[in-house]
Amino acid sequence: MTKTQTYTQSSWSLEDLFQGFDDPAYEAAFEEIRQGAQKFQSYREQLVPQINEDLFISVITEYEYFYRVLNRLYGFSQLAFAADTQDQSAQAQVARVDQFQAEISNQTLFFSLWWKALDDDNADRLLKASGDFHYWLVAMRNFKDFTLSESEEKIINIKDVTGVSALNMLYESITNRYTFNIEIDGVQKELTRGEVTALVREPDPNLRERAYQSLFKVYADDAPILGQIYQAIVRDWRNENLDLRKFKQPISVRNLINDIPSPVVETLLEVTRQNTKHFQRFFRLKAKRLGVERLRRYDIYAPVEKSDKTYAFSDAAEIVLESFHEFDPKFGDLAREIFDANHIDSEVRKGKMSGAFCATITPDLAPWVLLNYQGNPDDVATMAHELGHGIHALMAREHTAFTQHACLPLAETASTFGEMMLIDKLLAQESDQAVRRDLLFRQMDDAFATILRQNYFSIFEQTAHELIAQGAQVDDLAQAYLENLQSEFGDSVDIADEFRWEWVMIPHIYGVPFYVYAYAFGQLLVLSLYKQYQAEGDAFKPRYMDILAAGGSVAPVELLGRAGIDVTQAEFWQGGFDVIDEMVTALEKLA
Repeated sequence: MTKTQTYTQSSWSLEDLFQGFDDPAYEAAFEEIRQGAQKFQSYREQLVPQINEDLFISVITEYEYFYRVLNRLYGFSQLAFAADTQDQSAQAQVARVDQFQAEISNQTLFFSLWWKALDDDNADRLLKASGDFHYWLVAMRNFKDFTLSESEEKIINIKDVTGVSALNMLYESITNRYTFNIEIDGVQKELTRGEVTALVREPDPNLRERAYQSLFKVYADDAPILGQIYQAIVRDWRNENLDLRKFKQPISVRNLINDIPSPVVETLLEVTRQNTKHFQRFFRLKAKRLGVERLRRYDIYAPVEKSDKTYAFSDAAEIVLESFHEFDPKFGDLAREIFDANHIDSEVRKGKMSGAFCATITPDLAPWVLLNYQGNPDDVATMAHELGHGIHALMAREHTAFTQHACLPLAETASTFGEMMLIDKLLAQESDQAVRRDLLFRQMDDAFATILRQNYFSIFEQTAHELIAQGAQVDDLAQAYLENLQSEFGDSVDIADEFRWEWVMIPHIYGVPFYVYAYAFGQLLVLSLYKQYQAEGDAFKPRYMDILAAGGSVAPVELLGRAGIDVTQAEFWQGGFDVIDEMVTALEKLA
């Protein structure tokens, strides 16, 4: 790959959406959507069982168009808020767009209710003519048995604006203004969450301990408030989905949204419980390598070698782009497209949302990527991960706005695969054996964080939802979380009491209940795919690219079945853990 440009750390540009909240085009978009919804409502009387196929396609094509415009409004407000969660104008516009979105949803609700209630014969007739809308329509009908009356659905839409959406905004606004005080080299410093979290991978064990303690002190002080927010979100989830919609379990809702059969998720979590031994074996190995009798929870991400290696942002960008390009030039070009669009916010700033994400707004625009880049190897891996999400979206951009996005478990495929390509590249170009050893240990650290940790979050979520239904207090949830950690680590790790508050730091369990098993699903799937790639080389690529290019246009179990993967079988998931076993064995030989 020829290096054509040096990329520097910067904030992103949102100008491909709007110039600002005062941009006349921003206000014009609201009006365009209002008019589109009004026209869409005129089709209501024409939605009869015998509707002509051409008219049906015309109706949903118009719906998709103003849905894209609505996504632009929503995306702009959310990205502006992520860039500065303390910006009052962004906060106000997020609330405004949420309210507007609920109103538009209510005006167009009649279509999904009609479609779900349509008899099977006419639905099959229309599905045959639906083209790329096909799976979107199929997935909608999956919710037929859990749909309420039009008036009830409208009330829920309105309620969410000042209910669960407002609670999540409150949680984000509170937690993203936090700063953390910690002494480093005799100097008292005030850090962001991203900065203090980076310290948990430092060689100094005392610094790691102080980093965690400074983190938990702030969250623990607000735990009674953050815990109440979580309790309210969980009660809202149960009230709507179990009491009104009649789902069997709280997690069943997410499973249906993902179109992953509940028995598959149950199998994934059960196989995880049966395979904690591989990670616990790794923790014992790491303790031996670090010269301690047993790891503390403070030490989980400790480096096994004292390495000060860091990567300038421009170097990291070059390495990541090269790793994509070496797999396939198209992947490198797609990742570069995101850089060239100036859609990456990589700076570390107070008030900016912590963590990292990739946001795809509409199929015709390159995704936006948020990073908090500080130069350590994990930040390089995070860059590869989020750009992998972006590549996935761009591979699927020929689809409609309804079918571009893969379901959450499959959405982690390209991102995790991208990280593995990066690690292979770093290992190939690294001659220092100490650094190579550290990279391999970090790969297992990341496997733990993505597989075991996330699945145990999911197990905790299920416990928490049941406890809250029984009237549990915030302290009861904290005790349940501590017991969850003890089950996860067994006797391989000492867990300090303050880790009982870790759950209030996990935004996903607030904003997207039961999201987290998607990470483990994706990681174990990628371990299988990557083994195929290593065995088959170029012959593997078309099959992999077909998975990415499908986006969300095919049911996930069916799509994976086409690639010869049967996620309904415990043996498939066990195969992923067998790879973990092999990785630990390889590290034991190195150590």
